Amino acid sequence: MLSRVADSLYWMARNLERSENNARVLDVQLINMLEANDREVLNRDWEEVLEITASLADYQVQYPNLKSEEIIHYVAFEPGNFNSLVNCMTYARENARATRDIIPEGVWEGLNRFYLELPAVRRNEFTIQEIQNFVNTITMTSMTAQGVIESTMTRGVPYSFIKIGKWLERAEKTARILNVICEKARKEKQGSVNHHYYWLAALRLVNGYDAYIKEFPPKMNAMHVLHFIIEEERFPRSIRYCVDHVMETIRKLEKGEIHHYSERLFHLLETIQQEVSDFNLEAMAMEELMGFLDHFQNRCIQVSRVFSETYYLIEPVEIK
Repeated sequence: MLSRVADSLYWMARNLERSENNARVLDVQLINMLEANDREVLNRDWEEVLEITASLADYQVQYPNLKSEEIIHYVAFEPGNFNSLVNCMTYARENARATRDIIPEGVWEGLNRFYLELPAVRRNEFTIQEIQNFVNTITMTSMTAQGVIESTMTRGVPYSFIKIGKWLERAEKTARILNVICEKARKEKQGSVNHHYYWLAALRLVNGYDAYIKEFPPKMNAMHVLHFIIEEERFPRSIRYCVDHVMETIRKLEKGEIHHYSERLFHLLETIQQEVSDFNLEAMAMEELMGFLDHFQNRCIQVSRVFSETYYLIEPVEIK
């Protein structure tokens, strides 16, 4: 398979996963807007939305104040925000267009349909209901595309590049979400009224609330939530699950063999797996946990770079 094709498959998966995750983060915050009665807490939550989906510093270069309408526009539509929902879906559509002869036809049709309907979306003046409908459409488009891939695509080399992109993007985003939530919780006294809200938010942001309450009583115990999101090997959005599936997919890609060109990639992934296995939440203070999550995010960036170098992928470019 050509390197440019492999690159497009890898980044199609990453952009689809990123758009779905960022859409969910925005959707959770929109729901919080309807439920929250503390304006100071709600304003601080918008900072966290920016930290998870984009960059607070980059946002403040363009917008001096944290206004909900401006943040929604920035996260959803801003052309200059590389990670905006519109940009991520546009990149995914361009990646799909470059690989139409490889991916299932339903994936291309779904992404192209979304792209063609974009001009009708109001981007300057919108209601909360309109934005919720928009983010829900993105979530369903992404999940449908992934469902079509899972149900119809043969398990060959192209499928492997898609899966690696998906799991790596998901692992990095899960760590990022947890790091932001842990920073919020660290600033609060244990047992404060906001503590329950923070861990509930973490589960909602990683789409893990339903799975969590089926395993644990419906109360937000911080240790249970953190174990579930970081270490639960049966939860498909946990850090451990994602790392294990990246390694498993690369082993299948290489037919269980380690070659001279893939040795560095295997060594790096084995190191990360060991770091996750050695993770001991009970022995960590909050600052140490945040350090672990920071380190893991850097590891994900390192894996993406080494993976691209191993298979001669190209760096992503912004679609004009």
